[in-house]
Amino acid sequence: MSNNKIIDFHVHIYPPEIIRDCEKISENEPYFNALIHNKVHKWAALEDLLLRMQRDNITRAIIFGFAFQDMGLCKICNDYIIDCVKKFPDKLTGLCVVPPCDKNLEREIMRCADSGLIGVGELFPDGQNINISDENQTLRLTNAIRAANFFILWHLAEPVGHEYAGKGKTSTRDAFKFCVNNPDITTIFAHFGGGLWIYELMPEVKKILSNTYYDIAAMPYLYDAKIFDAIKAAGMIHKFLMGSDYPILDSSRYEIQILI
Repeated sequence: MSNNKIIDFHVHIYPPEIIRDCEKISENEPYFNALIHNKVHKWAALEDLLLRMQRDNITRAIIFGFAFQDMGLCKICNDYIIDCVKKFPDKLTGLCVVPPCDKNLEREIMRCADSGLIGVGELFPDGQNINISDENQTLRLTNAIRAANFFILWHLAEPVGHEYAGKGKTSTRDAFKFCVNNPDITTIFAHFGGGLWIYELMPEVKKILSNTYYDIAAMPYLYDAKIFDAIKAAGMIHKFLMGSDYPILDSSRYEIQILI
């Protein structure tokens, strides 16, 4: 494995002021409050990530902050990600976070594009109060993504199984409708897309999802490793991206070689 280039597509890092003021912030951010007050939550900043990358032989990390409801908090995260990428462009690539219905999101996305970021995400449909199947609700966001030539990463969870903080109720039907409405936008759904990938075995669905991909973030908490056998049997391994969901999990918990 030491000779392979490993990219971790799903990495959260937090600005020091977000970590410092987390309790006060959580008073007005219900989704953030739920996530930081559960037993699996961990904090990580740039320095923690760089040490982990060295330890686990991670070549590059795709990094982003936390998608708050408040644009001001999103901007703090985006500024931090921009600064991190500028410091370590050989190791880090950044995405920006925005409230998906905010009236100023176009300006923020273009600012982040001009600063070298390459996409939007990870956005939380339930945590940020957006119905991603509703074309009217997503129109401002999708137009801004097109203007910036960005892709988007959405949080999407499996509709069955155990409950956990942040799982959400956005369905694979909602995710599919987003792709129907926006087939030109490269879309990545986190956490195996909540199982959406299975429906690509239907020819008409596969055609619509031709510009859709999935990451495997949080896999050890969700699935048996045999899921990769199913993905390979379906001929879809090329549509999956290695993502750890660091710092909740790191790459040492994954059999990375399965996807290389």
